[in-house]
Order: sequence, then C-alpha cells, then structure tokens
Amino acid sequence: MWKKICEKAAGLEPEIREKIGRILAAAVLLAAAMIITARTALPLWAQLLIYLVPYVLISYDLYAEAFEDMKKGEVFSEDLLMCIATLGALAIGFLPGMKPEFAEAVFVMLFFQLGETFEDIAEGSSRRSISQLMEIRPDSANVERDGAVVTVSPEEVQVGEIVVIRPGEKVPMDGTVLEGKSSLDTAALTGESVPRDVEEGDEIVSGCVNLSGVLRVRAAKAADESTAARILELVENAGENKSRSETFITKFARVYTPGVVIAALLLAVLPPLFSGNFGSAFPLWFGRALTFLVVSCPCALVISVPLTFFCGIGGASRKGILIKGANYMDALARTETVVFDKTGTLTEGVFEVTDIHPEEISAHELLHLAAHVERYSTHPIAASLRAAYPEENDDCTVEETEEVSGQGIIARINGRRVAVGNTKLMDGVGAGRSACEKAGTVLHIAIDGEYAGYILVSDRIKADSAEAVRALRACGVSRTVMLTGDREEVGRHVAETLGLDEYRAGLLPADKVTAVEELLEKKEPKKALAFAGDGMNDAPVLARADVGIAMGALGSDAAIEAADVVLMDDQPSKIAAAIRISRRTIGIARQNAVFAIAVKLAALVLAGMGLAGMGLAVFADVGVTVLAVLNAMRAMKN
Repeated sequence: MWKKICEKAAGLEPEIREKIGRILAAAVLLAAAMIITARTALPLWAQLLIYLVPYVLISYDLYAEAFEDMKKGEVFSEDLLMCIATLGALAIGFLPGMKPEFAEAVFVMLFFQLGETFEDIAEGSSRRSISQLMEIRPDSANVERDGAVVTVSPEEVQVGEIVVIRPGEKVPMDGTVLEGKSSLDTAALTGESVPRDVEEGDEIVSGCVNLSGVLRVRAAKAADESTAARILELVENAGENKSRSETFITKFARVYTPGVVIAALLLAVLPPLFSGNFGSAFPLWFGRALTFLVVSCPCALVISVPLTFFCGIGGASRKGILIKGANYMDALARTETVVFDKTGTLTEGVFEVTDIHPEEISAHELLHLAAHVERYSTHPIAASLRAAYPEENDDCTVEETEEVSGQGIIARINGRRVAVGNTKLMDGVGAGRSACEKAGTVLHIAIDGEYAGYILVSDRIKADSAEAVRALRACGVSRTVMLTGDREEVGRHVAETLGLDEYRAGLLPADKVTAVEELLEKKEPKKALAFAGDGMNDAPVLARADVGIAMGALGSDAAIEAADVVLMDDQPSKIAAAIRISRRTIGIARQNAVFAIAVKLAALVLAGMGLAGMGLAVFADVGVTVLAVLNAMRAMKN
C-alpha cells in the first residue's frame, strides 16, 4: 500500500507535492505546539509565537494570492476571507473573557489548504485524463532535403515537402502517402484501439502513431493548421464556453461573498450595541462573526461546479468525443430530437455495385462498358464502377467523352456510342428504360441509342447506425430524423432499416436548413435539437441546430470549425454516449451545488446563533469542499 501511495505521489505535479509537504510539516509543528502549550504555563504572547510557526508555513502563499486578488480588484475572494477569519482567531484570545483559539486558527488554514490540494489533484487527474490527446503534438519531423533526411521541428516543415515517418513515430502533419504501407494507431484522436491501415495515395492526419512500415508523406498543411493543432486548440479553449450552471455560480459568488462579509461585520457589531454593554458582549459576538466568516466561504460551490464540467469534458475526450464547452453539455443534456445527415453519417459514404441488370448483353459486358465510360470521372459512383471492374487495360479505346450536366456521361467505346446516366439521359438519347424500385442509385446504360440495362450502386449503412438509434431512444431522445439529398426510395430504405421516426429525401443544402428550422419550431421550448453531419458540406445546418455534431471529423477542418461537438471517428453510436456523459456531468454538478448550498445555509444559521464553533466551520467550508471535489472527479469516469 505504501508503495502505491509513493507511486501516486511521484506522479503529481511538483507544486502539489510541495504543498502536501508543507501541509504535513505544518501538521507536525501544530501537534508539537499543542503539546508544548499543554505541558507548560507560557504567557499568551509566547503561545502565539509558537503557533505562528506552523501558521506562517501553511498560509504564506494564501496571503500572497489574496494580495494579488486585491490588486486585480477582487477584494472579496475566498483567500482573503480565510486570512481575515484566521487572523481574528489568533487575536480573539487577547480580548477580555475569551479563550485563545490559536490551534483553531492553524487548523482552519491547514484544512483550507488541504481542500485546495484536493482540488489541484482533481484538476491534475482530469488533465491527465486528456493527456493522451494532448500528447498527439509531435516533437519533430524527418524531412527530405538536398538528398538527405534531416530532423527539424514540425513548424519548420513547408507545405509540399516530403516527410519520412518511421515505425513508432508520430505523424507530424497532415499529408498524402507517396510511398509505403503501414498501420496507424489513432487511439489518441478517436479513442478506438483498432489500427487504421494506410497505403500509397491515402490521406493521413497528424497525431496518429505509425506502427509498422516506413512512410513517405507529402505535407498538405503547415503544422499550426494540422488536425493535431486544431484539436489541441479546441480542447484548450473548451473552458471558455461556460454552462448556465457555471455562469449562475459566478454571478452568485459576486453577490454572495460581499453579502456575507457585511453580514459578519453586522453580527460582530449590532448585537453588542443593542445589548447595553458593548465592551463585555463584543468578544462573544466577534468570535461568532469569525466562525460565520469561515463558514461563509463559497469554496465548495465556486470550485466544484466548474471542476465537474472540466472533468466531464476530459472524460469525454478520452472516448474521442470533443465537446467545445460546458454550455454545449447543457444543450446535449436537454436533447430530445436528433437529426442525421445520411451520407457519411448513417452510411459509410462508400458506394459499391450491388446489382447488375442487363438486357440483350451479358452482365460482364454491361459493367465493362459503364466502367470505361466513367474512367475519367472523379465522382464516388464512378469510382465504385471502376472498383467493380478494375481491368482498365483491356485494349478498349475510349473517345469523345462528353459529360451531360445533371444527367450522366456519353463516350465512344470501340466505336460504339455508350451513354451512362439517369432517366433524363436515356430520354435524351432516345432509349427506353426499365423500372427499378430498389434502393440505391440507378445507372441506366444505352448503346447506340438502344437500352442495354442498368447497374445499381448503393451506399453501405454503417455497422453501428442501428445501434445508435436504439441507444438514443434508450437515453430518452424522443425523435430521430434523417435528411438526405438522395432519392425518395433510398431515404425510405435507410430510414426503415434503422427504425428512424421520419425522413426527408431529395433535399438541397438550403432545404436541410429549412427542415431543421421547421423541426426547431416544433420542439418543446426547454428542449434541444442536435444535428449530426459529416462536417464537410453541412456547416450551415451544424450552425443552425442547438447542438452541431460533426461525425467522422478526423482531418476535417470544416467539421472542427462548424460543430459544437466533434466525434473523432465515424461512429454515430457516440452521439448517445455524448448525451449520457453530459447528463451525468450536469447531474453531478447539481448534486454539488445543492449539497454545498444546503450545508452552508444550515451552518451559517448555527454560527449566527452561536451554536457552531470553529470545528463545524471547518467542516462546512473545507469538509464540504473536499467531498464536492471528490464527487466532481466521478465525472471523469464515463
């Protein structure tokens, strides 16, 4: 057990270890002071000097912080309250009829520092919970220059230069693989342990770790514009967007702290004035005012609520869920409607040939002709045809290629005029067509004006899309909607397969914004609508929703910029995880707020009535703070 304690202590920041050392030393000196004063009849001033040794050791940094706060205009800080209260406790023994409270003063300061240490440890633990993410920043890059490989800082690498990445090294910047095959560990970015295989022509992003082969990569972005840099900036700035709870606590503390200071002053002065014997009554009420002041310190409230959100954001980041601020946790927790884009969100965005229906010619010949017509197109559907028929070098001649906007492509293949496209193209070349009710994109083919058949190309539904919809319903989302620009039958097929509540098909980007606005008008006022898209062409909708969630945003600048929540892989099931984490975090924050306020109010009443001593004051301040901080740390474990 002692070994484990030592190992944990060694992992703490130097400042925390130094503070713990001072707390232990002050505790030993306090115990020694109590023994000395109990066994010897020392005058009061000598006892004060003995107790000042542990008091100064444990409190000097607090006085420095209080002074810095006053210079900034923050007069009523908790540090200053503790300083005033403990100085009063040191002085109260010199008033007529009052017993010394030297030990109590040191105890208050000791336990206050202990509470702050717990806060520091909790924040450190939360920061370490995202340390894997923060470690994605590469330290160096190996660049080919003048026939040699030189090691430089990533900031020195220019766009277009060739970077060599050896096994075990981090990818220093976004780029395209020119040579080599390998597997990349993306866990720091996505939270997933399954490596990603890459080869020549693949795009890779900074922050991944090269596991096996040597890669030569052409840099596509400067280091400060890379995926790793953008993610780090996002995480570091997450604390700037405060939740409604944090905003309330900040405003509350600004009013509450000056109020209790004034109340303490009135408690010390008014009762003695009305007692008719100010001189004899003042020491009693002065002691009660000091206890009241110690109790009133709003540490538990001011510290634990922001810390809870900080821990929640840190815990989410370990799962590859980047939440840009606590205010978006508020919105996620209130989500009742989730709207999905289809392609790239619920489906993989990877098209493949799923059916070939020839007429008069063989299926192989039909696919062969269609693939050659689409040989030079960059459209994903064209790529699916070429993938289904990879034998491009078969001595066929492709001539007179003509793209008909919005309809398809016409080309001459070995002297035959072949048209590949939609029904409008078939009408244009004078060919008939077969009806196809199957879900997917239908490519009709005509040869020299005669209809030859059709090929069906479909987008694969992601493996966990159905689970994502079920998980959303399980966590209380009442409405799931899909928006797509695809055909009606395609939208209907995906919606029915996944069990979505509704879908809207054939939409342009502007139509999606209109659809989201209609759904926003229908939702309950205090509830929220979340939109999940691939982040590339959905920026207007992401911005319009209460919460914009970018799916599969690895390497997508548009997603990181436009969305409020960024999922670093393409798993829609993590939307439900983000909602659960947000609700749990807010629940813990509310627990801390209610607990802290309830104990404070009860202790303030008891202190004002003279029924609470310094012992209860210490618990009401430091004890509640420690308990609230420990509770806040639960938000890291999601």
